[in-house]
Amino acid sequence: MAVKVVTQVAQGAGAEVLVVPMPKTKKGARLAHGGLDRALGGQVKAAVANGAFSGRVQETRILVPTGGVKVKRVVLCGIGDKDEFSEESVRRAVGAAARVAGRAASVAIALHAVPGDGARAAEAAVVGWRLGSYKFTKFKSDRKKVRPARLALMTSGGKARAVRAGAKIGTAVADGVVTARDLGNNPGNYMTPTILARAARAMAQSTGLKSRVLTETQMRALGMGSLLSVSRGSVEPAKLILLEHGRKAKNRPTVCLVGKGLTFDTGGISMKPPGDMDKMRYDMCGGAAVVGTMEAVARLKLPLHVVGVVPSSENMPDAKATKPGDIVTAMNGKTIEVLNTDAEGRLILADALCYAQRYKPELIIDLATLTGAVLVALGKHMAGMMGTDESSMAGLQSAGKATHERVWQLPLDDDYDAQVRGRSADLQNIGGRNAGTVTAAQFLRHFTGDLNWIHLDIAGTAWDDPTRIYNKGVGATGYGVRLLTRFLQERAGR
Repeated sequence: MAVKVVTQVAQGAGAEVLVVPMPKTKKGARLAHGGLDRALGGQVKAAVANGAFSGRVQETRILVPTGGVKVKRVVLCGIGDKDEFSEESVRRAVGAAARVAGRAASVAIALHAVPGDGARAAEAAVVGWRLGSYKFTKFKSDRKKVRPARLALMTSGGKARAVRAGAKIGTAVADGVVTARDLGNNPGNYMTPTILARAARAMAQSTGLKSRVLTETQMRALGMGSLLSVSRGSVEPAKLILLEHGRKAKNRPTVCLVGKGLTFDTGGISMKPPGDMDKMRYDMCGGAAVVGTMEAVARLKLPLHVVGVVPSSENMPDAKATKPGDIVTAMNGKTIEVLNTDAEGRLILADALCYAQRYKPELIIDLATLTGAVLVALGKHMAGMMGTDESSMAGLQSAGKATHERVWQLPLDDDYDAQVRGRSADLQNIGGRNAGTVTAAQFLRHFTGDLNWIHLDIAGTAWDDPTRIYNKGVGATGYGVRLLTRFLQERAGR
């Protein structure tokens, strides 16, 4: 979606809908958009005076223009107190406006009253609008083909350059999030490992990424018995999807992103209860986030060498399926006793992490909807973070605060190793009831070698997130794309 930046006052908008982010305003105080109010015949001032609009975060008010404003609707949206202003307040404000604005062929967002960095405000506004207006209607029989609204950002001449830069970033990031959401929202019969691989390669071709997909035969030759053990019960073959941006060089360190791509998870022989099993389409959201992030990185042309690795499989019960108690061998030679086939994510990630070491990366970050325990610990507000690189984890925390895709560091310590030590093999794939999120990460640590590595458990944040207006009711949230893209931008000095 192309975004145009215009240096124009709000009342001069030439669009169907005008969105006006406004700070919190007390009755009788000077209005941030006095010229717009006069052109609207005092409607903004009246809304503030009678308590219909105060400017608190996410508050909206629709005005019908009369006189000199040539738009069909004006949507006021609150960004809160100036002293407490953040990028997130703009995302939430514009996201809320998108949800009430209705369909429009063109939208203008007036950023004149938004304080602070013009680039960050523009990025947040574009992302807020795209995500707030997102709908997954692919399988609705009465759906209409609706093109995304043409978006214009209105600003003053002094901030135009910064706003253009921010709009470019926001567009790339939003595209990546929408890709991740679309992949995650497809049901299992329309999103198999083969279909996911095809979609990833199509995205790579359109953005200039290199791509490769390893087959089960190739993975078997590499000794990936852990990953392949998960797909044994399915007629759908597993895939290892590889996406690459840039080239390794002395001044371009390599970062590997590894995402769990379980396109459907029944639990295998350790069958899940039937209630809400349909939501197991979302067990691939880590892989979808890696695909979406790689798209954003490519569109932004970041001066980094970034490799995306997505192990993808279905986990189904069948006569050939892995049984509880079976022992499998991972690519690095470690043997694993599979005590519970529903702890399959760590099995496919184990071999993917081994494979990622081939790139000799400076850092590996994996994302996975791995444990229900992280939802108990952190709810839907934050992802659990564990790892061996304190500096990079601090960078992720900073990126998480800015994008509001927050992370919370949990411990990772050798004391937890006893819980994943195998009885008849080197390791076992479950660590018992206590510290389930931590022991899952401790298991993965055995497949990262001596490399810097961070694990993000996104089981609580990947779908059905009612805590943010632009994520509410959308199914897959695309969590991780904004977080990782901002982290990589900072790492690239952008």
